[in-house]
Amino acid sequence: MSNSYSPKVDDYVKWHSQTGPLEGWVYFVDDAYITIEIGVKDKPPCQYTKNEKHKKIHCCIVCYPQFWHELEYVKNRRDPIDIEDYKSQDGRYLDTQ
Repeated sequence: MSNSYSPKVDDYVKWHSQTGPLEGWVYFVDDAYITIEIGVKDKPPCQYTKNEKHKKIHCCIVCYPQFWHELEYVKNRRDPIDIEDYKSQDGRYLDTQ
């Protein structure tokens, strides 16, 4: 666990809190708090709505900045490209950092 970790959307984290460990995907990030999605289930059909826009129920918990030091980064699901192994296309200018 690092005090310098800054949560980002789509990070998978473990929260080692005093009430017990939790883990899930970072769903929302703001300066005031983040939410961590700890569960998802299918939404039951609604008799009042013809076209369901949201098909899932997301169970999220709130984590305030004073507890971010208790978060352990595990992985993310943002971009599958491994920058170390990335090769530019032939004929392109060299990628610089």
